[in-house]
Amino acid sequence: MSKIKSVFDSLDKKQSKALIPFITAGDPNPEMTIEILHTLVDAGADMIELGIPFTDPMADGPVIQRASERAIANNVGIKKTIEIVKEFRQKNKHTPIILMGYANPMEAIGIDLFIQLIHEAHVDGVITVDYPPEEAKSFVEKLKAKNIDTIFLLSPTTEDKRIKLIIEQATGFIYYVSLKGVTGSANIDIDQVTERVRNIKRYTKLPIGVGFGVRDAKTAKEVALISDAVVIGSRIVQEIENSSRADLISNIKKLMTEMKQAIA
Repeated sequence: MSKIKSVFDSLDKKQSKALIPFITAGDPNPEMTIEILHTLVDAGADMIELGIPFTDPMADGPVIQRASERAIANNVGIKKTIEIVKEFRQKNKHTPIILMGYANPMEAIGIDLFIQLIHEAHVDGVITVDYPPEEAKSFVEKLKAKNIDTIFLLSPTTEDKRIKLIIEQATGFIYYVSLKGVTGSANIDIDQVTERVRNIKRYTKLPIGVGFGVRDAKTAKEVALISDAVVIGSRIVQEIENSSRADLISNIKKLMTEMKQAIA
C-alpha cells in the first residue's frame, strides 16, 4: 500500500479530510524550504505538494511563477528539489511528499534516472502537469513499480470520456482543478465544483482533492464538505512572498492552523 493511500484510509476512518499545502522548492531559499516543510506538518498538513521550479510554468499564475523565478535564482532545479526531499526525510519519514512539475525537466535528466532518484529520496507521488494520459502509460507503470503514485489533474472542462481515460491510470488521488485558467485565479463556484466532484465520483473510488482558488478558511471548509482533500497553493506561496524572514514561519503556521481548524 502506498503512503498516500494509507493516509487517506486513516483519515477516512476518522471521517476527516486531508489538508495538502503546496510550496515551491527553493523558495525563498533551499534552507528555508526544509524548515517550511516541517512547519507545514507541525501545523496539520497530511501530505505536501512540492513544486519543481521551471522556467515556463504554464499552468501557474503570477504568484507561483514568481516563486519559481526566486527558486531558479537560488540555483534550485530538479536535482536540488530531490535533495531537499532527502534532507526533509532525515527527520520526517511518514508525511507523503508529492512532486509537482512539468515533463521537460524530468525528460531532460531522463525519466528512468528521475524515477530512480525520487525513489531513493522516498517521494510518494508525482503530478506532471503537462503529461497527457495518452503519453503517460509507460511513466505510470515505471512509477507504480517503485510504489510511487501518479496523480492526474481534472478540470471543469474535462469531458467524461477523458475522465475515464485518466482514471484508468491514476493512483493515489484525483486532483480536481476547481477553476478554469491558472493557479491563483478568481473565486470558486462551490455549486459547480460540487456537481463536478459528484460526477467524477461516478467513475472512481479514488479520493478527490480540490485545489485552485482555496484562499481562506471559509473556502477550505466549503471544499472539505464535498471532497476528500483540500489543496492550498497560491495562498501559502503568497505568504512566503510577502512575509519578512523573521515572520515567515509564524505566518505560515497561523495560516495553516486556520485552514486545518476549518476542515476539521
